[in-house]
Amino acid sequence: MNGFAAIFILLGVFWTQTSALQTFVLNEPNNDYVTATMTISNEKNLADVHVRSGVYSSDTIFDYSHGYVATRLFSRNACFILKISEASIPELQEIGRLAFEKKTMKKVYSPQNVWVQFQSGNSMFGNIKDWFLYGKPIEQLCKGLPLYKLVKSEQPLLNYHSCASAGIPTILGINICEKLQKS
Repeated sequence: MNGFAAIFILLGVFWTQTSALQTFVLNEPNNDYVTATMTISNEKNLADVHVRSGVYSSDTIFDYSHGYVATRLFSRNACFILKISEASIPELQEIGRLAFEKKTMKKVYSPQNVWVQFQSGNSMFGNIKDWFLYGKPIEQLCKGLPLYKLVKSEQPLLNYHSCASAGIPTILGINICEKLQKS
């Protein structure tokens, strides 16, 4: 009976570790004006990031169950949605590992940067079909705001000064740029 209890307790410890919420405070190095918190839910397979930087604040949800990243930029009063691609967005466990290493080692990392574009004037408001596709966490973040679908760009854009920054400070930068119309 004692063996059964020991196995049961050991399984409980492992279950708690895999299903628990992990919260990290992520600050930009040498910049006291940008603070961020990230909560990872292994149970729901998502990361929730809140970046506070005045007018440039943003909230981002990485929903790996539905395969989408959504960023709400407060400066633009809009939501931007990107399909998760293994080539550009790290797995949830990798994001958690990097955040843990940053927290424990206090090292400054060079974040991975993803450059994405949206077409101005090409927004939509989410409907039931969209929210079913994107999931409840993204619906809660973006409902009532214009939605823009993002397309990955292979390189930094020429007009990168007009891009908005979001994502996870010091881990994964998402640079959201407006696609310029060719005249």
